Amino acid sequence: MDQELLVRQIMQEVMKNMQGSAAACECEGKVTVEDYPLGEKKPELIKSASGKSLDELTLQGVIDGKLDSKDFRITKETLELQAQVAESAGRGFFATNLRRAGELIPVPDARLLEIYNALRPYRSTKAELYAIGDELINEYGATVSGNFVKEAADIYEKRNRLKK
Repeated sequence: MDQELLVRQIMQEVMKNMQGSAAACECEGKVTVEDYPLGEKKPELIKSASGKSLDELTLQGVIDGKLDSKDFRITKETLELQAQVAESAGRGFFATNLRRAGELIPVPDARLLEIYNALRPYRSTKAELYAIGDELINEYGATVSGNFVKEAADIYEKRNRLKK
């Protein structure tokens, strides 16, 4: 198969998956650039990963020990809202990146760091990278990212960058 045709087919599939990730978010309504910044114009739409509203996230709460770092984590829904703003401003690629970040939220930080290190050239075999891709897809629902890891494995194989 022609290399250019193969790349086009892969990109079409990736773009299709990215568009599907937007539909998976259960956000109320659409927001646009007119709603930006969301924290000022639509604060009722924003909740932390622990369910706290923006007005509950205060310095005094941290000082009093009522809040910790978990209370300040962003949610997939908030990233989707930011992606909608980006799209309405004509920043489609940025919106895609925000959605891709949203699909990685359930992945524990330590595991993300392990995956990052595994993706460095010569660190993993093709089978190991495919297993990571399957993990992202099957355990975390991170379809776009899982497919990117598998695509990286294929490219590393072609460029001789896999662990021997």
